[in-house]
Amino acid sequence: MSGTATSEDYAALPIPEHYRGVVLLAEEAEKYAGAEDTCRSPSDSLHLFDVPTPEPGPGEVLVAVMASSINYNTVWSALFEPVPTFRFLSRYARTAPEAARHDQPFHVVGSDLSGVVLRVGAGVHKFKPGSEVVAHCLSVELNDADGHGDSMLDPEQRIWGFETNYGGLAEIALVKANQLMPKPAHLTWEEAACSQLVNSTAYRQLVSRNGAAMKQGDVVLIWGAAGGLGSYATQIVLNGGGIPVCVVSSEAKADLVRSMGAEIVINRSAEGYRFWRDESTPDPREWRRFGSQIRELTGGEDPDIVFEHPGRETFGASVYVARRGGTIVTCASTSGYDHAFDNRYLWMNLKRVIGTHFANYREAWEANRLIIKGMVHPTLSRTYRLHETGRAVDAVHRNQHSGKVGVLALAPERGLGVTDHAMRARLLPQITRFQDSHTDWPGVTS
Repeated sequence: MSGTATSEDYAALPIPEHYRGVVLLAEEAEKYAGAEDTCRSPSDSLHLFDVPTPEPGPGEVLVAVMASSINYNTVWSALFEPVPTFRFLSRYARTAPEAARHDQPFHVVGSDLSGVVLRVGAGVHKFKPGSEVVAHCLSVELNDADGHGDSMLDPEQRIWGFETNYGGLAEIALVKANQLMPKPAHLTWEEAACSQLVNSTAYRQLVSRNGAAMKQGDVVLIWGAAGGLGSYATQIVLNGGGIPVCVVSSEAKADLVRSMGAEIVINRSAEGYRFWRDESTPDPREWRRFGSQIRELTGGEDPDIVFEHPGRETFGASVYVARRGGTIVTCASTSGYDHAFDNRYLWMNLKRVIGTHFANYREAWEANRLIIKGMVHPTLSRTYRLHETGRAVDAVHRNQHSGKVGVLALAPERGLGVTDHAMRARLLPQITRFQDSHTDWPGVTS
């Protein structure tokens, strides 16, 4: 925190034998088996434990975590859905001797961080002790030819802190060196920590040729446009010359996306959209009503691209409303994995469904560069302390948030870590837009 320490100072710091991490326990992996969804709470599964500090191997780095953030994969992890993450750790441990240490009776979760490099393993040259960094969540081996065109196609690609151990919701994290990127100098630790997973995911989904390859003037339907993923998608569409059609769940969230520059906003709660008649029957009449509203708002145009991530609840509507020849690009299924849609609207109208999953290093680097340049901004709304992580995950699970939810780890308070104060002063309204909207929310760390 001094701002004056050298790399040699950091290299001389003693590394503790243990550190505090937010963990799941293997002995509790079946605790929700057969339970109703309403009886499951992520906070009941997450524990703050002392865990042994791993040694960085070749190509690996130990990072002092200043801050982290909550992603939906931590919600899934804490609910032990769709399977307990200990199965991922066990599978990973069988791939190589150095991976065996990931198979533990605890799982340190979390797939975002900002922090300072403490130690580097053999072969790491780009970063050194003292480097201020953020980390993206792709852990990849690259021992297979399939990964060398696009590392997301590597059969051994995993999401760090979800399918590997020693994640970012902790005081120390173990990452591969090729997960690291420079920390944006105009952001605080907690602001810098909240973007990498969602911003990189949205970048690949929308901009990359591995996703929808958005062009200027494209009409893009964005589900959950004020949420963790959608708030970055909205910025990327606006920044790239597209026309976002933002779907939100409240008027407060509608105001947030309008403040980012979006002009076309649909409050699905106010409109009363119900895309399912019951648990097993979709309602095409609601698809048509939704499509009519989109055309009314866009001057008669259907979406060129649908930015999908809710899954089961919305997928049928997404396929229906995409224009002829349009693209539905999906990266998640937060409302359920079992999608239902009328295939006639897909095949007879020559639409495409593209699956994307996080991003490769190049895509993540480009997405982070947009933040460094001040072209995309963090959408942090709330910040909790490490011992409050369960509450933070519950808030995301219940959709009681806008934008991103942050967690302080080693940073003792909010507002630290800025080194480019001039750039911050120039961009402050955009940086703090989501924070300023929720200063009255319970649980916000001051």
